[in-house]
Amino acid sequence: MSNTPLAPAPVASEHIDLAPRKVSFGWEDTPLHWLPNDPFAGHMINVLHLLLPAGERWFVHVYKQVLPYIEDEQLRADVVGFIGQEAMHAAAHDDVLPHLKRLGLDPTPYTAQVDWLFEKLLGDRTLPPGRARHWWLMERVAMIAAIEHYTAFLGDWILNAEELDRRGADPTMLDLLRWHGAEEVEHRSVAFDLFMHVDGNYRRRARTWATGFSALVFLWQRGVRFFMENDPHLVDGKASFGQFFRAGQQGVLPSMGSMLKSVPKYLSRTYHPSQEGSTAQAAAYLATSPGANGGAKA
Repeated sequence: MSNTPLAPAPVASEHIDLAPRKVSFGWEDTPLHWLPNDPFAGHMINVLHLLLPAGERWFVHVYKQVLPYIEDEQLRADVVGFIGQEAMHAAAHDDVLPHLKRLGLDPTPYTAQVDWLFEKLLGDRTLPPGRARHWWLMERVAMIAAIEHYTAFLGDWILNAEELDRRGADPTMLDLLRWHGAEEVEHRSVAFDLFMHVDGNYRRRARTWATGFSALVFLWQRGVRFFMENDPHLVDGKASFGQFFRAGQQGVLPSMGSMLKSVPKYLSRTYHPSQEGSTAQAAAYLATSPGANGGAKA
């Protein structure tokens, strides 16, 4: 198999200048079960609040290290905008955690494990300058590109998840998720373009996809089990694959089929993130989002 980097053609019309938005969300009226009568699906989505603050701070940390390797000015501007948006995402999801604690579900035991993963296992290592240190930086850049494929997938899904509206999902939580999802769609090409610019090694791309996907599945199932088992309103809270599969069929979570179809797309040598999702749809939501336009309630 050839290991020569390719340069898949982006969809030019999907590019947009990136900048962080100052957002405000008021959580005082949001219940623990913000998706009525479906604690499992709600908690499955709540795992985002546990994973994203540490994960996106890690993105920012790694990207600040890779900035000196960027030789294209437009890409540099995109990465700087990406860094700003990711920092705001981490802060916004961090703000949900005290609210969950006030409602009787303390996420600290789980978030401590996530912090260890990103700060220690995936953090800077004591490596000699030169090849070893550069290798570890490229590994993390590639892993971020793989993870961003799934954050963009989730962003596109939440923008189109009309079943959540029909089920009466809490408007503030839905606005947070859709603001974040819209920005993930907006900047969906940056991580992939950066990886292709500084490295582009296909074997690394495939290997780090497998690592990143496996880590996400592991962390997510642990997170939803933690929520279900510690939910003060559930007598015997359990999480199962069957619940996830049924929720996907009902439209309150991404379907298993759509998730599986996303795998060969990313691994295709002709893949580019701009081929999926709609920047126009993301921009339209961001223009009307209460939380992204100075309001605290949706």
